[in-house]
Amino acid sequence: MLQKYNSKKSVVALGLTLTLAFTFAIFAVPQFAGTSFALTNEEELQQKIDERNRNIAELNKEIQQYSELVDKTGKEAQTLQNRIKQLEANAKAINADIQKTQKKIDVANLTIQKLGMNIQASQSKIGALQNGLEKSVRDIYAADNTSIVEQILAGKSFGELLFAIDSQFSFNDSMQNTIMQVREEKKKIETSKTETESQKKDLVALQTELSSKKKAVDYTKNEENQTLKSTKNQEQNYQKILQDKQALKAAFEKEIFDYESRLKYTGNKGTLPAAGTSALSWPLDNVRITQFFGKSVAASRLYVSGSHNGVDFGVPIGTTVKAAGSGVVAGAGDTDITCKGASFGRWVLLKYDNGLATTYGHLSVISVTKGQQVKVGDVIGLSGNTGYSTGPHLHISAYAADSVQVLDRPSVSCGGKVYTMPISPVEAYLDPMLYFPPYNKK
Repeated sequence: MLQKYNSKKSVVALGLTLTLAFTFAIFAVPQFAGTSFALTNEEELQQKIDERNRNIAELNKEIQQYSELVDKTGKEAQTLQNRIKQLEANAKAINADIQKTQKKIDVANLTIQKLGMNIQASQSKIGALQNGLEKSVRDIYAADNTSIVEQILAGKSFGELLFAIDSQFSFNDSMQNTIMQVREEKKKIETSKTETESQKKDLVALQTELSSKKKAVDYTKNEENQTLKSTKNQEQNYQKILQDKQALKAAFEKEIFDYESRLKYTGNKGTLPAAGTSALSWPLDNVRITQFFGKSVAASRLYVSGSHNGVDFGVPIGTTVKAAGSGVVAGAGDTDITCKGASFGRWVLLKYDNGLATTYGHLSVISVTKGQQVKVGDVIGLSGNTGYSTGPHLHISAYAADSVQVLDRPSVSCGGKVYTMPISPVEAYLDPMLYFPPYNKK
């Protein structure tokens, strides 16, 4: 009795089928849930993304022009007219920044949609590859159930028989190639999925930033209205307010300095990061320093009465302010509630994991809360002009973290009202420039 030519191959085909099933179990197509994707042309999506990016570039130029105007008016004489001009330019800069943030949100949404299309395309391709393999397996079984004699009687030529045999033996190579394609498509899906999750996180951050920017616009409008109301649109009234504000600030600072001078620092500065090691990152994307730290005292740069106890950065109201290091929010508040125009205004105190601490002063918007963990680069608020400030800027004081604490104290210069702000022994104040990256003063 004749044996079937391919009875041996039946075992091979069965093994290949089991291998195929095992392969798809390993490389199963990952499903991406949680986002719905509108079907559209991928090229059209990319065109929209490119258009938004061009809009962002144009808005950056507009913001820069307004920022330069804010800076210019800040350097001019302190008059009511210049102050209003500065606030109006600042409001325009923030509104342009809001438009830019909205465009960034559009780009993130469009990118997520495009990535969704890529995922769907890869899933479809994997499905087609799977169907192709399954058809090949079925064809082999069909051929395997037909004996050589039956194929000859069916009129097949010798060449056709050899081709059929060769096709069956080459199936394994074909399957391996298909498996490689499945792996490649799966890798594409995983990459797109990771990028989509990243875009989603960026989207949440941008939406939070947009909300904060709108608050900064409200702050700027209120500042302009209050200035006009308090001065009754009279230059002499504005100058009188400036003089009173300067006197209040001087009295309040002396009061704070006298108290901090009596405090003793019991920590060990030797455990702090070495100077010049860039232990802190810049808190702003664009750095322009308008005033440096203190003055030399006994060969050390310490905060002394009549000197500057931090570093000032020139920025328009509403500029994003970032954490200079990773750590915790040790406190946040507003000295204007107790003693308007005398000190930090809206402030945030961060204590970093490396033993340093910084206070961010004169903010318009605070975006963090006490006890919150932050990483370097996280947004903590927006710059402003609160507290004692003759123009929009960001003030940063630095200390040894174990020395500074948030205290509630009554102020004689503020009529006995209780103020809340960071307090540190004088000797624990540090020059922030020793820990920031190198800065070109030019």
